Amino acid sequence: MNRQSVLIVDDKPDMLEFLTRLFRSELEVDIQCADNGARALELLQRHGCDVVVTDIRMPGMDGLELLQRIKAGNRDAIVIMMTAYGSIEKAVESLKLGAYDFITKPFDEERLLHTLRKALEHEALKRRTRNLTRRVREREVNDRLIGQSPVMTRLVETINLVAKTDITVLITGETGTGKELVARMIHDLSDRADGPLVTVNCAAIPEEILESELFGHRKGAFTGARSDRAGLFVAADGGSIVLDEIGDMPLTLQTKLLRVLQDKELRPLGDDRTRAVDVRILASTNQNLQEKIRDGGFREDLYHRLACVAIQTPPLRDIPEDIPLIASHLLARYNRELGTNKKMSDQALRYLVARRWSGNVRELQNAIKRALIFAKDEQLRPQDFDCELSALPRPDGHEADLCERTYPEAKRAILKKFTVHYMTRLLEQTGGNVSRAAKQAGIERQSMQQLLKRYDISADRFRGRRKGE
Repeated sequence: MNRQSVLIVDDKPDMLEFLTRLFRSELEVDIQCADNGARALELLQRHGCDVVVTDIRMPGMDGLELLQRIKAGNRDAIVIMMTAYGSIEKAVESLKLGAYDFITKPFDEERLLHTLRKALEHEALKRRTRNLTRRVREREVNDRLIGQSPVMTRLVETINLVAKTDITVLITGETGTGKELVARMIHDLSDRADGPLVTVNCAAIPEEILESELFGHRKGAFTGARSDRAGLFVAADGGSIVLDEIGDMPLTLQTKLLRVLQDKELRPLGDDRTRAVDVRILASTNQNLQEKIRDGGFREDLYHRLACVAIQTPPLRDIPEDIPLIASHLLARYNRELGTNKKMSDQALRYLVARRWSGNVRELQNAIKRALIFAKDEQLRPQDFDCELSALPRPDGHEADLCERTYPEAKRAILKKFTVHYMTRLLEQTGGNVSRAAKQAGIERQSMQQLLKRYDISADRFRGRRKGE
């Protein structure tokens, strides 16, 4: 177990010597000494410590300013103040600023040692709590990535190793393989976990406003810029930013991003000053950036900056042994969300393992969710995973003449039948909650309302009738 450390700050050499001798003789701690506030901050930056014991009255930076500077960098830092003043005003002020306690000079050695012991015990308890919290968080975060294959085991190990650093990471993989999940895991396992995580889809934001969205702008920088805007990099300050679909970023913005990576600062649009930012960059793409470099669509120097560590998320076809675990996890999750309690048959599981999932986990998610909505029985069968077909009308009864209609007419009839059936089942599952139904369908609430209106479906008649309740 590492020994705890104490930093003593006093401008008088004899006091530094006395306190060093006292603490070493009575406590098993490492001692650092500083004769001024600036030196104390330098030692804290370089080595850190568990408890700071500082005089209040010092030339230059006094103890109160030092306390404020320490607390600005670490609000949980433990600082004990010493004062030779006859009045208590300064000591009381230090408590208001966040000091752990204060000792008046000339002080009683036993009281000083008692106060320091309590402070060290308090810091040790905080450290144990932090370690326990970190272990619990690691277990919870690692459980998000389902799979026991060698490929998935190595992926989890890599994520845990990379998360402990502040290095830039490039995450590559096909659509639906969990690139965003990997980025979130890296953030949540890092020292930045308590900071913001901002995700930007570089392909979804029009090129003409992407620069402003990322780096911010000053009022009047362009038509419509009626006020200053900080931008998403500033919003992510102290945390991480995920640049999704980085391969679609315009070359002009790639240059600005390279500057942020190199200098840790950015220049808002229309500003002549730069602003420092403390942001970890995680980039992801489903494109081959090496090919884009050869074609002139991506900067090679930016690629090497981003790919300090490159992580590839595997497609489902490379980890078929993990599909049963993933499917079981998704089945339990969507049973809870939909209020169902359906099981997976062995035949259905074999079908899922054998099927080629071009959309990977995202396609598997949608298939299981649709099967739970449309399946008539309580046990899912292979045919339930072809819901697009099983939900369509069969060519019997009044539908037998479909082939006698023109293609557009038949298509409209089938689409209407499917949509009414799909929307009705969704509203049954959600008790007529349009917002929840839209979310499950993966569409905007406004689009959901338009479909309900077009096909004359009233959500009111399903309210209070949620299936499974």
